[in-house]
Amino acid sequence: MLLLFAGCAGPGGPWEEVLTVPVTAADGAPRRIAARLCRPEGASPARLVVINHGSPGEGASPRARYGLLPCDSGIARHFLARGEAVLAPLRRGYGPGGGAWAEGYGSCDAPDYAMAAAETGRDIRAAIALARGLPGIRPDGIAVIGQSAGGWGVLGLAADPPPGVTALVAVAPGRGGWRGGRPNENCAPDRLVADAGLLAGRGAGLPVLWLHTPNDSFFAPGLVRAMHRAFAAGGGQAILAGLPAWGEDGHGMFYGPGGAAAWGPPIDAWISAHP
Repeated sequence: MLLLFAGCAGPGGPWEEVLTVPVTAADGAPRRIAARLCRPEGASPARLVVINHGSPGEGASPRARYGLLPCDSGIARHFLARGEAVLAPLRRGYGPGGGAWAEGYGSCDAPDYAMAAAETGRDIRAAIALARGLPGIRPDGIAVIGQSAGGWGVLGLAADPPPGVTALVAVAPGRGGWRGGRPNENCAPDRLVADAGLLAGRGAGLPVLWLHTPNDSFFAPGLVRAMHRAFAAGGGQAILAGLPAWGEDGHGMFYGPGGAAAWGPPIDAWISAHP
């Protein structure tokens, strides 16, 4: 897992800092999350790309092992090389000091996936609100990318995007995968499909680039297509783009070694087309 650290990168590297982001919970209670900001070399202000992680599921121990995305990771380096700043929040309930988990969806037999997406989106919104007011960061033209649970949260942002956001990307979005520790089994897949329609919000919103691979062990192609149809029927706009099979499990493509060779071209083209 990724380690949490702060400070400056080595000579010639991006300048980085760890931000403390205030979040107002659903019950009105004040909470805080951490987010790492990586700044590129060169002229500012820089366009902001917000990277949102997935979730290992219900276990507290796996979530506690999560950490902030390093600025020398393959993902951060990809966007820094494009002259873009990278913001990577660590949501409530993740990391060694993350506190109570906010984005659970209830029982596997009767999940509320839409509620989970709303809580994921709450943390993403808070991080964006803080970062867009920082010196050297453009307050507009923000691109938001999420993988798995993070991507599910991105779908939930589409109908009512945060101020300044112009590009949304969901990589292998969804929740409830690996039911009982078994690949290609989901907690209540019909509920996941129905809630994809609810996330669309029947608003104009922003279009989403939705990336998937045929060998994703969490969300099989048939389930992905059903979710996409429900999202579109609910009023959402999403371009479903299939990539070739990646490694042993395409679900790990975004964070996997060399994964940028697969996801880089379509994501770069999408965010460049939505400045």
